[in-house]
Amino acid sequence: MASDGFKDYFKILGISRNATDKEIKSAFRKLARKFHPDLHPHDERAESEFKEINEAYEILSDEDKKESYEQFLNYWFKNRDVKARDFFRGNNDHRFIEYLNFDDFLSDLIGTFSEVGKEIYSNISSSNNPKSFNLDAEFNLQISFLEALNGTKKNLLVNDERIEVIIPKGIETGSKIRIKNKGNIQASKGKRGDLLIEVSIKSHPIWKVKGLDVYADLPISLDELALGANIFVASPQGDTYISIPSGSLPEQKLRLKGQGLHNLDTQGDLFFTLKLKLPENWSDEELRLLEKLRSVRIYKPRSSWFDQART
Repeated sequence: MASDGFKDYFKILGISRNATDKEIKSAFRKLARKFHPDLHPHDERAESEFKEINEAYEILSDEDKKESYEQFLNYWFKNRDVKARDFFRGNNDHRFIEYLNFDDFLSDLIGTFSEVGKEIYSNISSSNNPKSFNLDAEFNLQISFLEALNGTKKNLLVNDERIEVIIPKGIETGSKIRIKNKGNIQASKGKRGDLLIEVSIKSHPIWKVKGLDVYADLPISLDELALGANIFVASPQGDTYISIPSGSLPEQKLRLKGQGLHNLDTQGDLFFTLKLKLPENWSDEELRLLEKLRSVRIYKPRSSWFDQART
């Protein structure tokens, strides 16, 4: 039986059979870093070690598969000198009768693994047909408006690994950042995919982003709309003055060229939508002036409205 491909996965990870889940994971991560193919390119021994480490972790980190493996392990140690066929057919536990060797048992054990898990174990049985899998991993990252405006750095925890990501200024929602060799691992081939980070910008109470352009509502008083004004406003690129033309109307848009988000090649624009803001309480002087306005006003706001309503 010793020559029938048996592997002691506890021994491979260097842990006892009483190891906790935390100890199993810790041992796996330590060994995986030590033998990772990225650190040992073209080293067949390191690739083989790395593959066995992943095999061990795939089974010992799964409660059900670990239990089945431990039961098999007990029988194997009791019958290690018995011929494989006699060992399986001679045991009272009928769960093992159908298996002719350890590889048969293991192939059945991993039958419920993910497709990537099957690919990792593709060397166990010639009946497996390895497929080509996309090893790229995806990560969704939300950033604030100011982070999109100015750029930033983010420390992300992906697959138990800390990764620093540089977010360029002016990045747009839906943009993807590719980090090479930080994706999923295909242990049997010693390959690793890339990490694809899709960025989205969180909503802001004032600024609304569309591409590199920024939109905002701008509160305006009645006199500023009617008479025009040069007013002080905030903008993504810094506080500035803008001119409100006389005779402006509510919902009218003003464009500030180049005041939106900036990236390396392009500058977006800033669009203000004028919003008439009336006071909740008028002063006596304001009411007096409005009375004066009413007495001299010649414009009839509902004249065309009546004409359309009556047709």
